[in-house]
Amino acid sequence: MMEQPSKETLEKWHKDPNNWKWGSFYYNKEDHRLLPPKRISWMGWTVNFANPKSVALFVAILVFCLLSVLYAESLK
Repeated sequence: MMEQPSKETLEKWHKDPNNWKWGSFYYNKEDHRLLPPKRISWMGWTVNFANPKSVALFVAILVFCLLSVLYAESLK
């Protein structure tokens, strides 16, 4: 099983500007969390675009939302 990084490591990754593409997109191959905190932590969570599982979760949520809207429209 994979060892969890320390709080200090997580904080270092979060503060490192090299892990933020275009200022808003988190991209860190070392970080295996599905939803790390946003750059402004109180605003929620973001996707780690370097983690395929995180991207898959993001796509699944988008597909679910799209299908929900399409289904609701079909009921009208």
